[in-house]
Amino acid sequence: MSSEPVSVEVLAVIVAVMDGEPCVLTVPNRSRLPVGPLLPGHRSLQTAVRAWVEEQTGLGVGYLEQLYTFADRDRDGSGVRTISVSYLGLARGLNTADGRWRSWYSLFPWEDRRNDDMAAADAVVTALQPWIEAGDDTRAERCAIDFGLDGHSWQPDLALQRYEVLWEAGLVPESPDQWRQEIGVPGQRMDGDHRRVLATGIARLRMKIQYRPVVFELMAQEFTLGQLQAAVESLAGQEVHTQNFRRFVEQQRLVEETGGRAATRGRPARLYRFRPEVLQERLVAGTKLPAPRSR
Repeated sequence: MSSEPVSVEVLAVIVAVMDGEPCVLTVPNRSRLPVGPLLPGHRSLQTAVRAWVEEQTGLGVGYLEQLYTFADRDRDGSGVRTISVSYLGLARGLNTADGRWRSWYSLFPWEDRRNDDMAAADAVVTALQPWIEAGDDTRAERCAIDFGLDGHSWQPDLALQRYEVLWEAGLVPESPDQWRQEIGVPGQRMDGDHRRVLATGIARLRMKIQYRPVVFELMAQEFTLGQLQAAVESLAGQEVHTQNFRRFVEQQRLVEETGGRAATRGRPARLYRFRPEVLQERLVAGTKLPAPRSR
């Protein structure tokens, strides 16, 4: 039995909400996530992640959780099986010395459904049609579920499944099957399979905000309810009903007033912060999204 060369690396999906946009941290002058090998001097996988993120971007990571382990053969074309242990990190939008924040909707424009401009989503559906028609009923049903077609509702947390469909259809440049690259879909390319890793992180985060208040890791110490709602909407990629959202936040007792006011164009808005119990426990029911606006 021949031995296969194997290497192990850690890879980080670091997310922040900046100017109302969910952004991911990439390394300087590259379209790739912070990544580096697991070295003997690293005490743990988390130690390795934090070390490589800080070295490559200048950012000290706070919240961090293991995301997924990728171990497909020849992922980077080197002939070596690289096992990538990925982590999801959340940060408040700080400027970094060397890193670069990039809106994740520049990479996945079809995932943003917050306004009436559905050009990117429509382009994806149009590009998919020949691939759907060339397959069987199972393929058509899969695409209908993943992309909210034929009466199915759009599910924000299926971001990874949508990217994988486009990869299989040869509609993204990372796909080895480039028979449809002359059509393609909008969205910037990333090195290797880093866009797949990022899609995994987006799906995880969108799922988590439905049952845990992880969004507070992305907010300033004080914020308005409008800013909180905008952050949740930006992560989910869809609008929520304002009254339902505020009613839910109040019912779950997630926040408390600080007594301060934020300057706005109209009446000054009340400032809030997350209640200490929420920050301590982090296990209460989270910012589960009310029903999206109907279109």
